[in-house]
Parts: sequence; C-alpha cells; structure tokens
Amino acid sequence: MSNEQTETIARRLVALCREGKFSQAHDELYAPGARSIEVEGNSTGPLGNVEGLDAIRAKGREFDQSYEQVHSLAVSEPLIAGRFFTCTMTIDATWKGRGRSAMDEICVYETAGGKIVREQFFYGMD
Repeated sequence: MSNEQTETIARRLVALCREGKFSQAHDELYAPGARSIEVEGNSTGPLGNVEGLDAIRAKGREFDQSYEQVHSLAVSEPLIAGRFFTCTMTIDATWKGRGRSAMDEICVYETAGGKIVREQFFYGMD
C-alpha cells in the first residue's frame, strides 16, 4: 500500500475520531478480520485484545460505557510510514468508579487492501 493510500485512511480516521465517531470509523475503515491489541497488562477482558470487526465494535461499545462524561478529546495529526501510521490521542473524562482523569496514548495502525487491519495502543497503566 502506498503512502498516499495510507495517508487517506489515516486522515479520515483522525477526522472521525476528533468528532467522536469511533463506530463510524470502524464501519468505514476497518477490515472484517482486523485485530485490536492493548498494552501488556490490559490484554484480556472486554477491553482487551480482540480479532474481527464485530469484536472491535463490541469493544468500542464497552469503552463507551466505561465513562460518565467526556470533557475533551484530542487527536494529533497522523505520521505515515508506508502501510503504517500513528497518532496520539488524549481523552479527559469522568470514568465510572474512578473519577475524572486524562488518558494519553499512542495509537499505531497497519493498513492493507485499503482498510485498517491492525490497531495497537500504548499507554500507562498507573
């Protein structure tokens, strides 16, 4: 996949995420067999590692139920490298049972055949 194709996917993902349209991003941009990988220590359970678009959608719904209110969401411009791209995301939210805090993460995506085939997230577990 060319940098141009990857950049088109990356820019669309960033635009949808900035609007909070994560499920639309899944529907438009993800391959049916896409994989979602979490940090070590958070790889199991409903928000852990999953494979397949239906499982990614379910994980997204579970994440949406983990907070009471989102105060702000910021997504950086993407950085492209061949079929890969990365961006940072920061969400400031009031989390159910934990109160308000910000979560910063680096998100890495792999594309193939015009779709996202893998996403992997890096963030602190403190």
